[in-house]
Amino acid sequence: MTRFTIASFNVKNLIGADREYYQFQSYTPEEYAWKKAWLADQVMTLDADVIGFQEIFEEAALRDVLDEADRRGAAANAENLPGSDKPYRKKAIFRKLAYDGYDAAALAFAPNANDGGPGHRRPGLALVSRNGFEGAPEVIQDLAQPVEIPMQALGGGANAGSFTLSRLSRPILKARVRSGQQTITIFNCHLKSKLGEHIRPAGAPFAPEADLTRYDPVGRAMGSLRAALRRMAEAWVLRREIVAELEAGHPVIVMGDFNDGEHAVSSEIISGEVPFKNYSWMLRHDAQSYSDRYSKEENLAITEAVERVRLHSAEHLFVKRSARDMVYTSAFGGTYESIDQIYLSRHFIPGDHDPVGEMEYFSVFNDHLTDGAHPEAPYNKLASDHGQIMAHLHIYD
Repeated sequence: MTRFTIASFNVKNLIGADREYYQFQSYTPEEYAWKKAWLADQVMTLDADVIGFQEIFEEAALRDVLDEADRRGAAANAENLPGSDKPYRKKAIFRKLAYDGYDAAALAFAPNANDGGPGHRRPGLALVSRNGFEGAPEVIQDLAQPVEIPMQALGGGANAGSFTLSRLSRPILKARVRSGQQTITIFNCHLKSKLGEHIRPAGAPFAPEADLTRYDPVGRAMGSLRAALRRMAEAWVLRREIVAELEAGHPVIVMGDFNDGEHAVSSEIISGEVPFKNYSWMLRHDAQSYSDRYSKEENLAITEAVERVRLHSAEHLFVKRSARDMVYTSAFGGTYESIDQIYLSRHFIPGDHDPVGEMEYFSVFNDHLTDGAHPEAPYNKLASDHGQIMAHLHIYD
């Protein structure tokens, strides 16, 4: 079997020094040096074969971090690994201690089509792969055919309108990576946040809802509704791409910052439906009487149709196999939750239909997170506000 590790890492606003990303926000050279060092240490700790990064403003800054991680990793290897003259050099402990580096890795960067320049920047994302890429990675953001979501009128009457999505708030990065004898399709995403979308009237300096001295709870709730609609529509676009890969028979891994927990509607759109326990209990879609229910044969066929395109949370698979009570990747105001996810197609579930591998372990690096209850500090600005997650997989030969 081939060992394969894949990680997701929201770095929190990675950009070079003295470069304004959001209004009046930038890093001094000293702050950037601190942030680069902190991120490099996290990358070195992950040491994953594939890492999906979110909140990358500039490719050069990410390469800077990877170079720093490699420099530190090489120094650690020189200090911790025995030389070729040592008879015990092949022991497993030293394979675990060794840092493999990213100097020869392939890097794909997806800039954000909504990037508005200094003070109004919008982050993209990236994938780094020690295994390279099979073909050119694909960026999904501007939709050739806008997604039109019609709403059903309740109680009959006039059309209830629709919601249209023509561009994602952030790109989705799709790439194929080979591990052993298998080629895996990987999606890296960063869905729309819960931060409200407030519309600025023409000619106005800001949206009325942004003025907290005239707090508008109803208007701000509408902003949250817009954000939720966008996030769920983006989840559907991702789901469409996932299903196309699964229908083609490709193993799929989806990772990134979902900005929602595992059981949120947007996350469930991405992962797909959980099959009903027994469709033979359910009234048929064309039922004419009480007894018109799906047959046992139809129950099996429906269950297979649902399971075939369903994804499984790596975190949930791990928690089921361990005595761990809780995993979290974000914390704010005393609320701890997992909004960063790694989802696996059933190709990685042992005992399922023709598995190509299985997950051995799941790691989360969240010791740096605070609950946001104390005043903003330099550490909060420079470290990430997300935990990093990593799935350890064995790919069958």
